[in-house]
Amino acid sequence: MTGAAGQAAGVVVAGAGPVGLTAALVLARRGVAVTVLEAGEELSSESRASTFHPPTLEMLHDLGVLEALLERGLVTRTFQYRDRAGRVLAELDLGVLAGDTPYPFRVQCEQSKLTPVLLGELAGLAEVRFGHRVTGVAARAGGVVVETSRGEVRGGWLVGADGAHSAVRRALGVPFEGITYPERFLVASTGEDLAELLPGLGPVAYVSDPVEWLVLLRTPDHWRVLLPTPSGTSDAAELGRLPSRLRGVADPGRDWKVAHASIYRVHQRVAARFLLGRVLLAGDAAHVNNPLGGMGMNSGIHDAVEMGTALADVLTGSAPYGGRPARLEAAAARRRAVALDHVQRASHANWERIRSGGSRDGELRALAADPAAARAHLLRSSMISAFRPGGPA
Repeated sequence: MTGAAGQAAGVVVAGAGPVGLTAALVLARRGVAVTVLEAGEELSSESRASTFHPPTLEMLHDLGVLEALLERGLVTRTFQYRDRAGRVLAELDLGVLAGDTPYPFRVQCEQSKLTPVLLGELAGLAEVRFGHRVTGVAARAGGVVVETSRGEVRGGWLVGADGAHSAVRRALGVPFEGITYPERFLVASTGEDLAELLPGLGPVAYVSDPVEWLVLLRTPDHWRVLLPTPSGTSDAAELGRLPSRLRGVADPGRDWKVAHASIYRVHQRVAARFLLGRVLLAGDAAHVNNPLGGMGMNSGIHDAVEMGTALADVLTGSAPYGGRPARLEAAAARRRAVALDHVQRASHANWERIRSGGSRDGELRALAADPAAARAHLLRSSMISAFRPGGPA
C-alpha cells in the first residue's frame, strides 16, 4: 500500500457503501493511509436505506458532509402510527428532542446520494479501487493480506464493511447467528402522491394490521411502500400481485405508477465478534436487522465512526501505549452490545408492534398523549439513547 509521507500504518477497507466510505474518511482525516476495495465497477445506485437519524447527522456534521446531505434530502420532524382504516393512532414529533440533539429530525434521503459525497471527500486522501471483489483474507506478521479478483492487497489492518454476505466475515469463519423472518419484504417505489390519496398522511407512517401491515415513507424523489410477503411463493408471482395490493392501500382508479420493486428476505443476525486479530467488522458485515425503524445503515455508520476513531487512535499513537489493544477491543465490544441490546431489540419490537393490528392501539394513543413517555420513546427510536451511553434504555 502507498500513502503520503508521515502517514500511519495502512488500513484496507472492504466495501464502498456508506459504512466503508465513512470508516475510510474517519481514518484518512487522521492521517492514516487507506485503500478502499469495492467489488462493483462503480458506486451502487440502489436506494436501499433512506433514513438518517439525529446521531448520524451529528457524525456527518463532524465529517463535514451534513450540508451536502441536507441539500439532497428531506427533513422530517414527525412520523405516524396508523391503521388500515386510515386512522392516525399516534403522531410523534422529534422536535421534543431539541434539548438532546442539534438535529431533532430525520433526514429522508437514499444512501446512494450520500456515497458520492463521501467518495468526493476522500479524493486525495485515500485510494479507492473499484472492481476489486474480496475473495479471501489471511493474517501475516504485522498485518493482513486481502485476496481480490485482481490480486493481493496488503495492509496493516482490515475493516470489513462488505455487506450482509461479507466475504471478509466468511473468510474469517466468524459465526453469524440469528433468525430469519417468516415473511419476505416487498419494497416498491412509486411516483404517486400518497399524501393526496391518503388524507392526513405524514412523511413516515407505520401502518399496523395483523394480516397486511405496511410502511409508507417519503423520499425526495418518490414514496416507498414496504409490504410483507408470504413465504412459499415465487417472486414473480408476488410482483404480479403488486398492482392489486397497492390499490388495496389507496385506489386512484387505476394501477399505481411503480418505478421499481424488489423482494428480499430479512434477518436478525449479529457476528460473534466484531474484532478478530487485525480485522474489524462493521455495518451489515457485522449485524443485520429488519428495516422497520431505519436502524441498519445508521448503526453501521456509528460502527464506522466509533471503531474507526478507536483504530485511528491506536495507529496514530493517540491512545496510551499500554491501553492501545484495550481501546480498540472496548470499541468493538460496545458496538456489538449496541447491535444486540438496542438495534436488534428495537427493530424486532417494531415488527411486533406493526403486525399487532388493533391490540396496541390504546398503547400508541397513550404514548402520544404522555410527553415524558413520548420523549423516552423518541430517544430510543432515534438511536440517541444508544449513541450516548447512560441515556434511557
